[in-house]
Amino acid sequence: MNNNLHGMFLDMPETNRKHKDTVFRKLFSDKGRLLELYNAINGTFHSDPEALEIVTLENAIYMNMKNDLAFLMAFSLNVYEHQSTNNPNMPLRDLIYVAKEYQKLIDNRRFYSSKKIYIPAPKFVMLYNGTEELSDKFELKLSDLYNPAVTEPELELKVTVYNINLGHNQGLVEQCRSLKEYAIYVDKVRKFNKTMPIKEAVICAVEECIKEGILRDFLIAQRKEVIAMSIYEYDEEAVLAMLAEEYREDGIEIGMERGMERGMERGELLKVVSVIRRMLLKGMSCEEMVDILDEDIEVISRIADRLNEDSTITDREIVEELFD
Repeated sequence: MNNNLHGMFLDMPETNRKHKDTVFRKLFSDKGRLLELYNAINGTFHSDPEALEIVTLENAIYMNMKNDLAFLMAFSLNVYEHQSTNNPNMPLRDLIYVAKEYQKLIDNRRFYSSKKIYIPAPKFVMLYNGTEELSDKFELKLSDLYNPAVTEPELELKVTVYNINLGHNQGLVEQCRSLKEYAIYVDKVRKFNKTMPIKEAVICAVEECIKEGILRDFLIAQRKEVIAMSIYEYDEEAVLAMLAEEYREDGIEIGMERGMERGMERGELLKVVSVIRRMLLKGMSCEEMVDILDEDIEVISRIADRLNEDSTITDREIVEELFD
């Protein structure tokens, strides 16, 4: 594992590490900007931001990650996610999230009624701005995750993915000024980061955007928060990239189902124990490991507690002792 890993986490602002907010989520939590984004994606011309009702579940956390934005508009339940990595599992995440949304919106007692319960139709969107080259627009399906494959799935969920990097989906970004300027800001951070540390790159990008009128009011009002959130986002992205490379070398992938309770093979669990051991040596907490490994806190805590009790215990002994 790269020796810069621990330093990255130490440099992350403490407040943002707890709240896990992002610049995108902060920017589009404003109803006016969110309506502008909704109109651009749907080709509509709604003008009243108050017609939009934000229903994002602040306490509904899956895999330690919040949904970015959920809102009711024009008789539809819109679930928007922003991702800096290609995430083929988004339909599964959205399925779990939308179930929680409907549970919140509906009185449970009505399930026993003989009358139909009408619900807003869901629409799932993922806005991608990572560095991996992806097409402008494509679709992810829940049925693509079924194993074995099903020709006629009885449960389906589709997520439309838009690549919002500069040079992609120009028609879409031109219709949403906030989205276009957000893409410009991200591009500036990446360009500056090629020649300077991420903290300096973010500060330079913020200052240059303000001078050029890019997200000017937002950046002036939220300057400190944006800088803190951006540093965390890009540090986290770098950490995930390093771990992904390490996992590939070990023959496993980030995000795969790992617990013995979920059928993970013994050899894979041994490698996870090894990764947790190295993270502990770098001073990382179980909460930080959850963010990176996408693993249950209970599994990580059991392994970490045993390692802290006896640093001489082998990875194989932990697997045999705790999971056999």
